[in-house]
Amino acid sequence: METEGSSFETSEVLATFLASTPLVCESWRLCNLANTTPNPGFVTEQIGSIGYVGFSNMEISEPDVCYGNMVALDNQLFSPLHRQINEGEEPILVHGGFLHLFFSIYGCPYFQTQMEELVKNSKSIVITGHSIRGTTASLSTLWLLSYLQFISSPSSVLCITFGSPLLGNESLSRAILRERWDGNFCHVVAKYDIMPRLFFTPISQLSPQLPFLLKYWHLSLTSPEYRNLALQLHDDTKAEVYRSVLTYLEVLLQGDEATATSSLFWPFGSYFFCSEEGAICMDNASSVIKMMYLMLTMGSPSCSVEDHLRYGDYAGRVSFQFLNRRNFMPGDLPESCYEAGIALALQSSGIASQEPISKQAKDCLKMARRMGRTSNLNLANLAIKLSKINPYRAEIEWYKACCDESDDQMGYYDSFKLRGTSKRDSKVNMNRIKLGGFWDNVIKMLENNHLPHDFHRRAKWVNASQFYKLLVEPLDIADYYHNGMHRSRGHYMQHGRERRYKIFDRWWKERRVTEEENHNRRKLASLTQDSCFWARVEEAKECLDKVRRESDRGMLDLLWKNIDEFERYATELVERKQVSIDVLAKNSSYVMWVEELKELRSQLMQFSVQFPGIVDAEVVP
Repeated sequence: METEGSSFETSEVLATFLASTPLVCESWRLCNLANTTPNPGFVTEQIGSIGYVGFSNMEISEPDVCYGNMVALDNQLFSPLHRQINEGEEPILVHGGFLHLFFSIYGCPYFQTQMEELVKNSKSIVITGHSIRGTTASLSTLWLLSYLQFISSPSSVLCITFGSPLLGNESLSRAILRERWDGNFCHVVAKYDIMPRLFFTPISQLSPQLPFLLKYWHLSLTSPEYRNLALQLHDDTKAEVYRSVLTYLEVLLQGDEATATSSLFWPFGSYFFCSEEGAICMDNASSVIKMMYLMLTMGSPSCSVEDHLRYGDYAGRVSFQFLNRRNFMPGDLPESCYEAGIALALQSSGIASQEPISKQAKDCLKMARRMGRTSNLNLANLAIKLSKINPYRAEIEWYKACCDESDDQMGYYDSFKLRGTSKRDSKVNMNRIKLGGFWDNVIKMLENNHLPHDFHRRAKWVNASQFYKLLVEPLDIADYYHNGMHRSRGHYMQHGRERRYKIFDRWWKERRVTEEENHNRRKLASLTQDSCFWARVEEAKECLDKVRRESDRGMLDLLWKNIDEFERYATELVERKQVSIDVLAKNSSYVMWVEELKELRSQLMQFSVQFPGIVDAEVVP
């Protein structure tokens, strides 16, 4: 199917915004100002309604910063990101040394005070950093976004880094995408700069060279007179780093799984690639990696090191080049607007005339545009599919209504659990399976980034998934116990519940609660609001059966505790009218369980009266 035709993309809008405003120049100025400021290693400024935070590129000597292992991102400070991690997905990992640097500043009371002042006085906050301190800027932005979400503040945040190394793994990138924070990050990358590409190479491969690189860059920025002294890097060192990074990038692009695994780092946010001819912006991670490789192949070992020091030049050129536009003659532009946009972007990258690299770069730009636009098209197609499966849902609703009105008074759940081989029961079972397949595919598309990253927060889909869960999960529970799977695998809640239902629980919990939902119900719900209610009933039934046979005092106490907890829970649901009519059907499993519990308690009480002291009062609830 043809991809969506719109040429408007987040990356293009961001590029135009940065080029037409002084943000890049102001951010770089603040980085330089931070470098000349003594401790605590950062500066803040208030310019109108915009607050700026810049981190100094002070000398980094701790070994862990150079060779730090990947560590888990703090769960408390960055809780929204962890909320987006799916079951079975790799945890969020970041470079341990970079995280240590962030905490060294975050733990400073002065930093906390300054950030609180900026949040209070600013409509927008720009956080910036150069080189390794770009990772401090990124982590500070992630922390601030988490904090603003917690206090429900409307302030907007933009992080602009210059030549920042990669920070974390692909799980971090995915979590940022799902939280819709990718648009808050713009990483400015010079055409040949080795630093943003450095950690595609395993850290162990960089051990001998990295300290010399960091020392050289630091002294070159803070003490230019040192550049001509013996601390300059040898050509052999530059060449070794250059070849290593280029080799690993190439193998990574070829899809070698072993190499991809050894390189745990992955880009996130938008990347603003600068050259002498202009700049291009892209936000697709795969395209970013390919463009990093193609640009680096055009350079040299010396360029790859020196370009890390030229961000002041690039920052000053961006706005000037935007005002002067491009030097294409009208006849040079392709007739297609799409192809014209690609041609202009290719020229801005500085590799338009470099064959065969220019052809690969053109394909990379097309891939970035195409991949950036398919999510909305996929969503539209998914909405059509949802409408096509509605008849399956409607048939199950009709089945429920028939069961609820049936003369046997068993209700929806028990009727399906005790079903026979009738055509009606078979069709309902088939509809249940088809609906499960649809929603499993939805989750797969979302996790593969084929849907908008805020999909799980859109009311239409959250409500649709919740209705599906409340309607169909009782059938899944009934099928589980109908087939005796609890005897071989264990009870449904712990061993049989499908992953999709756990995901839908999280979506529903994170939704924005309306005022209407807080009102008390005046009549029974159309669907029981706890989709696992019947699984809890099945566990309570087993507890009741075990009480009749159990003689161990400790086990009896535990069984009665579980029974009492479920009884209180179920009674509260009924009183709040959060159950459907089938729960209270005369011959439903729940009503039968309540009657059996009353009868057992009555028998125990009579027994205790006839034989005082034999039945301990603690055993009889």
